[in-house]
Amino acid sequence: MKTDKKLLFLLPLALSAGATAKENQPNENQPDGKRKLNIVYIMSDDHSYQTISAYDNRYIETPNIDRIAAEGVRFTNSFVANSISGPSRACMLTGKFSHKNGMISHATRFDSSQVTFPVLLREQGYQTAIFGKWHLKSDPVGFDRWEVLVGQGQYFKPIFITPKGRVTYDGYATNVITDLSLNWLEKERDTTKPFCLIIHHKSPHRNWMPDTSELNLFEDVKFPIPDTFYDDYEGRPAAAGQEMSIAGDEMDYAFDLKMNDSSINTRLKENLTFALRRLTPRQRELWDSTYNKLLREFLATKPTGKELAEWKFQRYMRDYLKCIRSVDNNVGRVMDYLREHGLLENTLVVYTSDQGFYMGEHGWFDKRFMYEESFRTPLIMRLPDSFGKLSKRGTIPQFVQNVDYAPTFLDLAGVKIPSDVQGESIVPLLEGKAPASWRKSVYYHYFEYPAEHSVRRHYGVRDSRYKLIRFYGHDIVRYELYDLQEDPAELRNLYENPAYKSTRERMHRELERLMKKYDDKPSI
Repeated sequence: MKTDKKLLFLLPLALSAGATAKENQPNENQPDGKRKLNIVYIMSDDHSYQTISAYDNRYIETPNIDRIAAEGVRFTNSFVANSISGPSRACMLTGKFSHKNGMISHATRFDSSQVTFPVLLREQGYQTAIFGKWHLKSDPVGFDRWEVLVGQGQYFKPIFITPKGRVTYDGYATNVITDLSLNWLEKERDTTKPFCLIIHHKSPHRNWMPDTSELNLFEDVKFPIPDTFYDDYEGRPAAAGQEMSIAGDEMDYAFDLKMNDSSINTRLKENLTFALRRLTPRQRELWDSTYNKLLREFLATKPTGKELAEWKFQRYMRDYLKCIRSVDNNVGRVMDYLREHGLLENTLVVYTSDQGFYMGEHGWFDKRFMYEESFRTPLIMRLPDSFGKLSKRGTIPQFVQNVDYAPTFLDLAGVKIPSDVQGESIVPLLEGKAPASWRKSVYYHYFEYPAEHSVRRHYGVRDSRYKLIRFYGHDIVRYELYDLQEDPAELRNLYENPAYKSTRERMHRELERLMKKYDDKPSI
């Protein structure tokens, strides 16, 4: 069944004395009168750490996201296990690597019958809810309340799957997802019980369609071209063989760059046509007033070569960052609600992305590779002052991965961590400890090839200085070794360099150790 309804945006919520008293009551399932920790987990799609000012202030200020870090911790060595949306989400939910949770690529379907942290939290008395992107093909399990986007979702007039059928909401996806989340907090949950609220934004996923309120933002800004934008990929055939170049045809003039004209026929033009049909007449008027002007300028100048490549880069950056501004604004709405309703004192707030993203480095957009920009992901947490020993503030440099989230949330909730979970609880790090036994390296495995963007299958290991990658199968079978201290941009493959023989052998041993630890079989 499909139903359509208009979302009634939340009115400003006044904090009453009665509401304050109710929020401060002990949770019913705590016999000692102590409250359990609430969890608010906010995850965007493809939000690069380079575009969060708590990490990097070259491109945009993100004051609301930065607030979370300023009142808690910022992880500087946070990585994913598989840099692609659906598989990354499965790793987060299960605490297991892709080869163990079964969601190795978007060609597979997540088995919702397996144990996830929301299932276990709910069994222990937590209320659980998720709103936004899901992208796992199966329906969510373990949630008291859920509404998730169809597939990748649409920026405007998004369609949500619910237990009762499909629902379409007027509005911009980032705002709608936040509205649903705040409405659940305000009107639907039982305030005597702890909760875990998962807010999954579609933005800033391709094709980077800004809210109409942000259309003219950054149009007068010229962003710096990355040093590696004109990378020639020497000694790196897998990098040379990708299809996610900003300068190439992979960045579509219509779908990605919004150059919507009958004279421009592109592979993905119909995708833009479909997306624009979802705008209201007023939204379309505002949209056309911005992009038609840009189209006229483009057709008048008709840039070519290097000028064209850099024009495409600037258009990409401007639209991407407009989407980030909406995300940051809505993070601010959530933080304001939690503060005004006395919830911050007993709530862990997490902000992250499902993976990193290329902002023109190596000439690319998208993710997938084990190279730093997509392998590394932002992770910041606001830690409540009143809860236990979570005393750490500032920077946490230890290696963490998205398989650590599930065991961490379970640990904080006092729930036993299943024995087959492969991640580690990061609670000791949040307590300010630096365990000598903490991992010294991280493991990665990407499976999705042949597929969009033609990134070959590969797996590898990274430690504090070096990275070893093995590309395998199909047309490229090759190792790559990088010295991240001397070559942070990963331009020089040192695998055959005799000066690095001992390092190469040591990294091979570490890779074999991790593959054995995580029970991942070597591939041909």
